[in-house]
Amino acid sequence: MRTSLIRVATGLGALGLTAATVLLAPSSATAVVSPDISVTNTKAHLDKLQEIATANGGNRYTGRPGYKASADWVKAKLDAAGYTTTLQSFSTSAGTSYNVIAEWPHGDANHVVMTGAHLDSVSSGAGINDNGTGSAGVLEVALAYAASGQTPRNRLRFGFWGAEEIGLLGSKYYVGQLSATEKAKLRLYLNFDMIGSPNPGYFVYNDNPAGNGARDDLTAYFTSKNIATEYIDVQGRSDHAAFRASGIATAGTFTGAEGTKTSAQATKWGGTAGQAYDPCYHRACDNINNLSLTALDRNIDAIGHMVWNYAQKDYADPEPPAGTNRLLNPGFESGAVNWTGTSGVVTSSTSKPARTGSWKAWLMGNGSTSTENIGQSVAIPATATTASLSLWIRIDSGETTTSTVYDTVKVQIVDGTTTTTLATYSNLNKNSTYVQKTFNVLQYKGKTVTVKFLGAEDSSLQTSFVIDDVALTTN
Repeated sequence: MRTSLIRVATGLGALGLTAATVLLAPSSATAVVSPDISVTNTKAHLDKLQEIATANGGNRYTGRPGYKASADWVKAKLDAAGYTTTLQSFSTSAGTSYNVIAEWPHGDANHVVMTGAHLDSVSSGAGINDNGTGSAGVLEVALAYAASGQTPRNRLRFGFWGAEEIGLLGSKYYVGQLSATEKAKLRLYLNFDMIGSPNPGYFVYNDNPAGNGARDDLTAYFTSKNIATEYIDVQGRSDHAAFRASGIATAGTFTGAEGTKTSAQATKWGGTAGQAYDPCYHRACDNINNLSLTALDRNIDAIGHMVWNYAQKDYADPEPPAGTNRLLNPGFESGAVNWTGTSGVVTSSTSKPARTGSWKAWLMGNGSTSTENIGQSVAIPATATTASLSLWIRIDSGETTTSTVYDTVKVQIVDGTTTTTLATYSNLNKNSTYVQKTFNVLQYKGKTVTVKFLGAEDSSLQTSFVIDDVALTTN
């Protein structure tokens, strides 16, 4: 967390929230069980961050090897869990820094719930509380969600920010790169910066009216665990600031930095009155011994509670008119926006013509053993009486055989952990013009599924599968 004055506001006594409140998903009557996030696993992540710092001059500061090693390690963990991850680079006065962005490739991409923490330390130490704790907590929640088998209603995204300590640069860069359309899809950003202070307080952000609902859900969660909280205005000190400035709802928790714990706070929270919440704040002693595992455990469970609940929140957007294409950017004319998968598949290369416009999805044609994929999540309403998936495909192949399949593209629907292949096309189906294919997908009504195209090629002659003008319409 960046250095600045902080102001503690009021407590939660006037909220009148009960423990039962947190048993319900936000704006929903569907019960969601809050997970018990492993503090043992989270501590292991902190041990790894300390190990990285120790091996790289004692810190994980932006522009230095310890930070890049931290970002690479976090990305590898998320890749292995099945997330679609990006290492987003940007320039700073201290050198190149990176954001790690991870997206769970399920749920409605028009409703994004994002959770984040800054990954960098100051130059003087390993930054284990500031902000290894937030990063490790967000990482463990992301890994736990991936392993849970949950099917989210909304798209879950996780951010690990670089260069927070030199001006919140990573989160500012990320938000600044988003189009107005993409910002509108971000329904909530949750920020966790210092959640294991050794002399902890239990603070909930109260600095953005747009996030008051999430603020109240956090305080109600802590109340259900008999943990008193206080509201705090962190005055733009952390990475939620760029999201808040863009009109996005924000909330978060904080266990304190250089501020002094009062006698009243020590009475309700324990710890030592008259001392800083974190006496090692921005110092070399902010190492693996500078922790309250109790505070860390409580806060990571709060993160898990919010992610599990807001994954299912019904944002109740108006239903589009019957017959409307429910896929976004269906003709790829905005590039890869709204589509996830292999980088470079969506292209405006003139080597293969688009059916309409200039952009299309071009899978394979590599002439080597490889796979590529692209997909988009889409909600099919429970009230649908028809649901149709259509696409236009052109298949150019150098294969001369009329009987042997070498290269393929599959049209698939991913429903939770189940993948169904609707059709497989190969070099045997080559055609120099676009052909339309249509599939009945009504069986998926009431679900959010992913429309996916999966290409595979061997090392012999090339086959290019070019897809354009995809549509999923319902009535």
